Amino acid sequence: QLQLVESGGGLVKPGGSLTLSCAASGSSLDYYTIGWFRQAPGKEREGVSWIGARGDMTGYADSVRGRFNMSRDYAKNAVYLQMDRLNSEDTATYYCAARGWPAGTLFGYDYPYWGQGAQVTVSS
Repeated sequence: QLQLVESGGGLVKPGGSLTLSCAASGSSLDYYTIGWFRQAPGKEREGVSWIGARGDMTGYADSVRGRFNMSRDYAKNAVYLQMDRLNSEDTATYYCAARGWPAGTLFGYDYPYWGQGAQVTVSS
């Protein structure tokens, strides 16, 4: 059974950077597309980005395109979300999720496997 664990969250000042990691256990991530989602208090869950199983395709929400970048390390069975130029609207709990398809979507219902989440707070 695939299990996902996020790490790397924390408090960062506006304009700063943070990298989230999504580590997998129980199965190889090689055949999974990984997505990142976030949910802020009082708001609906939002799709942030995804990276395809082969790492050759990515997708980003308009709100993060140009600031966030996904990558994956097959040797470490992990996926990363590099977040730059963070602002207060990026404050949320971030979740990584996996689906067994070569490409991804920004819709949470397309992903059957989810991590527990990592808190990201952008504040001065």
